[in-house]
Amino acid sequence: MTAPTTSAPTILLAGGGTAGHVSPLLATAAALRTLAPEADVLALGTADGLEADLVPAAGIELVTIEKVPFPRRPNGAALRFPGRFAGTLREVRSLLRDREVDAVCGFGGYVCPPAYLASASAKVPRLLHEANRRPGLANKLGARGAAGVLTAFEHTPLPHAHRIGMPMREGIAGLDRAARRTEAVRAAGLDPSKPVLLVTGGSLGAQHLNEVVVASAPTVLEAGGQILHVTGRGKTEVGAALAGHEGYRLLEYVGAMEDAYAAADLALTRSGAGTVSELTAVGLPSVFVPLPVGNGEQALNGEEVVDAGGALMIADADLDRSVMTDTVLPLLLDADRLRTMSEASRAFGITDAAERLARLVLAAASHR
Repeated sequence: MTAPTTSAPTILLAGGGTAGHVSPLLATAAALRTLAPEADVLALGTADGLEADLVPAAGIELVTIEKVPFPRRPNGAALRFPGRFAGTLREVRSLLRDREVDAVCGFGGYVCPPAYLASASAKVPRLLHEANRRPGLANKLGARGAAGVLTAFEHTPLPHAHRIGMPMREGIAGLDRAARRTEAVRAAGLDPSKPVLLVTGGSLGAQHLNEVVVASAPTVLEAGGQILHVTGRGKTEVGAALAGHEGYRLLEYVGAMEDAYAAADLALTRSGAGTVSELTAVGLPSVFVPLPVGNGEQALNGEEVVDAGGALMIADADLDRSVMTDTVLPLLLDADRLRTMSEASRAFGITDAAERLARLVLAAASHR
């Protein structure tokens, strides 16, 4: 990659609270540092979100402000909100002025509204990235008048939205599953000659998904399948009785998901925006089981991949042993169908979103 500008801009990346905000922020920061090593890249977050640990660990300066949630009902917090929000707004305005910020890029979360409003008043160009098909309140606020509204999925209802995909780590974006598979399967303690089902509900796990998979595991193993089961932190007890069985590997957490993706022939997962984007970037056929709570964004996130033929979707309430043995297992054993689904998934995926977003941010900064 070569830098689109020779100036030394100062870029403020805003977002935090969850991995869905922090991960694309970190990926974009890495791309910015590759494209423009001379750039000063800052991150705006809170002291109690995931960014408090992950951003400094990545070598990026973190500036924290108070988390001020927008009140959803009339109460004491609602009465205190205007004063508290005004305070964070002043802090961000001072940050933009004192550090001579040339562009702001937000990824959602509590810190984004003051960042968006401060950039508007200071006439600093702002861009935003929305990970979910159903946008959050912060990005709805920031989209109007933004220099760029970028999304992970098509049909995200934001003004002038343009899909670029999800910024992600190079280890995942550049993964060649076919080239890595044998090595990755052996590293997981499994047999490369047999298909592997990756099961994961994310870093916190998914208890119902875990329980159904464990109950179905003997049938899957007897039929010649294998299971790489990532239970989530603190949830390995669910599969303790199977630990040590040939063809079943139990893990609490995987630090580098590209290793798990490389080993898998099929994934059974939740359909968070990051997960869907990563699975399609590496072309891994999937069965999505959307989180059954919230505002339904996980079902929306996976909808287009299902329509494209790269995945199936099963409601959490419908996932049981019969679905595992009658739907998931036959798919795992059908190499031809998995190959077709992999091609469809990969055609939907985007691997260079971090670079594309970084270039847009640097272009906006150069026009300040």
